[in-house]
Amino acid sequence: MSTVPKVHIDSPWLVPFDASFEVKRAPTRVPDAPDKKTCKKRLARLIKEMSELQRRLYASDRSSVLLVFQAMDAAGKDSTIRAVFSGVNPAGFQVYSFKQPSAEELDHDFLWRSAQRLPQRGRIGVFNRSYYEEVLVVRVHPDYLLGQKLPDTIDHDRLWEGRYESIRDHEEHLARNGTVIIKFWLNVSSGKQRKRFLSRLDEPEKNWKFSSGDVAERAHWDHYMQAYEAALNATSRAWAPWYAIPADNKPFMRLSVAEIIVESLRRLDPRYPEVGDDQKHEFDGMRELLERD
Repeated sequence: MSTVPKVHIDSPWLVPFDASFEVKRAPTRVPDAPDKKTCKKRLARLIKEMSELQRRLYASDRSSVLLVFQAMDAAGKDSTIRAVFSGVNPAGFQVYSFKQPSAEELDHDFLWRSAQRLPQRGRIGVFNRSYYEEVLVVRVHPDYLLGQKLPDTIDHDRLWEGRYESIRDHEEHLARNGTVIIKFWLNVSSGKQRKRFLSRLDEPEKNWKFSSGDVAERAHWDHYMQAYEAALNATSRAWAPWYAIPADNKPFMRLSVAEIIVESLRRLDPRYPEVGDDQKHEFDGMRELLERD
């Protein structure tokens, strides 16, 4: 029997653990979602609760939380991270965005660079993209493997299954040692992505977000969906669950992400450290000194 703590919560967006997830059945929009105003009000309440839970997590210094965000371009990763974590204390919070690997990173295994950025105990860490790029973009563009200096003994026919296995082992190890792992795939539709790309062209304040490379990747949409489906099925586990969040409606998407994070923190139930009798006696002495000062 596994000794790894299970952290998944009941959610309509939970990717099941039996490899039955299908991208084509995963909604990108919820017809009966609350309106924008309601979503923002509920999000504000969750942000306030998250702030208190984060303080307790930081004070307890026993567990860490790793939140992984993956998505197609223009799904809203950056804005979701900015909105959902607007109330957390930066002292106990960190965000890393993983871009194209450097020469040094390519001289190590594919998990090396992210392993150095894992949150320490008491902190919440966010990966904006992650080691999952190695079974997503690299799978869609296998020519990227040529720059990874892989040993000649690597069996390329089993490469992806081997990487899934490495990810599962890595996440199980982290979970066993006190890291709560929660993974979000922000599931945006191709049509909504197109509209958001056009808005980046039409609105001057968004021009800086536009990249011709992002548009070129749209030609590989179906291949990306196949890669996401395979990766989520291979790596969604009770101790490191994936949630496929509908991403066409940004206010609802942010609310859904916040609900899952807050409920997961509630389940973790971090506590302020208790003060022992010896320390209480010491406090009494310090109080006397301060009161006489």
